[in-house]
Amino acid sequence: MLRALDIRDMLIIDRLELTFQPGLNALTGETGAGKSILLDSLGFVLGWRGRAELVRQGAAQGEVVAEFELPEGHPAHAILEEAGLPGGQELILRRINTAEGRKTAWINDRRCSGEVLRALSETLIELHGQHDDRGLLNPRGHRAMLDAYTGAGPYISDVRLAWSGMSRARKALAQTESALAAMRAEEEFLRHSVAELDKLDPQPGEDADLDARRRMMQGAERIRDDVARAFDLLSGDGAEGKMVDAMRWLEGVSDTAGGQLEDPIAALARALVELGEAQDGVNACLQVLDFNPAELEDAEERLFAIRALARKHDVAPDDLGTFAETLRDRLNRLEAGDADLADQRAAVAEAQVLYDTAAAALSSARQKAAGRLDVAVMAELAPLKMERAVFQTEITPADPGPEGGDAVAFTVATNPGAPSGPLNKIASGGELSRFLLALKVCLTGEDSARTMIFDEIDRGVGGATADAVGRRLASLAQGGQVLVVTHSPQVAARAAHHWRVQKHVTGGQTLSTVIPLADPDRVDEIARMVAGDTITDEARAAARALLDA
Repeated sequence: MLRALDIRDMLIIDRLELTFQPGLNALTGETGAGKSILLDSLGFVLGWRGRAELVRQGAAQGEVVAEFELPEGHPAHAILEEAGLPGGQELILRRINTAEGRKTAWINDRRCSGEVLRALSETLIELHGQHDDRGLLNPRGHRAMLDAYTGAGPYISDVRLAWSGMSRARKALAQTESALAAMRAEEEFLRHSVAELDKLDPQPGEDADLDARRRMMQGAERIRDDVARAFDLLSGDGAEGKMVDAMRWLEGVSDTAGGQLEDPIAALARALVELGEAQDGVNACLQVLDFNPAELEDAEERLFAIRALARKHDVAPDDLGTFAETLRDRLNRLEAGDADLADQRAAVAEAQVLYDTAAAALSSARQKAAGRLDVAVMAELAPLKMERAVFQTEITPADPGPEGGDAVAFTVATNPGAPSGPLNKIASGGELSRFLLALKVCLTGEDSARTMIFDEIDRGVGGATADAVGRRLASLAQGGQVLVVTHSPQVAARAAHHWRVQKHVTGGQTLSTVIPLADPDRVDEIARMVAGDTITDEARAAARALLDA
């Protein structure tokens, strides 16, 4: 709840410190005294969008500090934790606005954004009045209010879970359909390419082998004659024959040479062995060089085919085999795609059934709660002198989502048989205030986490109706905190705490201030509200009667 509000140099307030209490707090004063400025200042520190020029004329900057008490489990704790801001039982908001329009905010002495302020404000303050577009008059929030009244949390959890599952199933199906559509668009290409690669069947390293063989065969005719002549010189009548003859002649005279020829003969024997190896190698080369010209044509044709296919698919020749497997896998997945699609479509249908079931259960709970809410609000309208009015919670189909497929709107008809419509379009000022109050009484329940502010919600009513408004505001404030800006003496008399807002002129400058009222002063203030500027004994007696009622 709101504990304190410190305002400096805002509009016609130079310095104001207020300390609020639990229960019903009433702010009264003459029209134009500055009551709306208090709400503007509070809205400013909460990050609400309001007046553009708030700084008091002649001041360098305006500043507002608001202090809140946060009980354990208050939803503001989660927002502070998510934003990385310090928490605790005490929450201090501070915001300044320079004369040039620059705004800066702090939460517990830590800089923060206006976005975080506004998120916090949703958990701290509820503002209700004829121009309230943040609360009960905003149709976008009606479904959440009905759900809170319904206690629909478990139903919504089931719907969100089913929606999440259905979304995942639909996403998986869409991805499979997209992938299959892309593959079907290239199915002809896949089949042709796989057949082409399978027919050629390129092997790793084959490109280099074919290239070497081609080069060798291309040069074979040129070098074969030289290699053959060399082979002739090495064998037969060539070097081999001459060496054999020389060795035979030397061996014939070796015995008479006194051992002088043993080493030469041994060297010739070794040379003949080496010569034989050379002959074998040269002969092997001749065998390789002895090729059919068709072999060269075949090698070139296959080499060119492999390289052309590699260029076509933009891969290295040695990677063609792996690439073929990739294409074959895509083709297999395409052929198995219909089975996958059938399974995924079945999964989507099953998820849809689960979602529809959960959404129907939530919708049924809302329908039942809407009937109870309508009866409760109608019961509240009678004491507020609106027994002929009709309140109805309309539930209509909407686009399905994570919180079901219902649109909720609170509608009213001010007289039986009259057409119903949105709260802010059908009801007059005074009627609207009473509708809002009756609805709020029914919707609040045990929730007292937020401070409720009612801005002249009693406008246009008086007498017994104003007294009924005051009693319901006092009832709402039990266990919580309600601030009411009022011109009604019946409402002010029901307050546990009372402040008077008044203007005064100092040094030629008009300023506004707020004065807490003790019991004697309350009598005079309520008497003023009853009688006007001239307070009579009769007015004071009437004020005492209201306070004692």
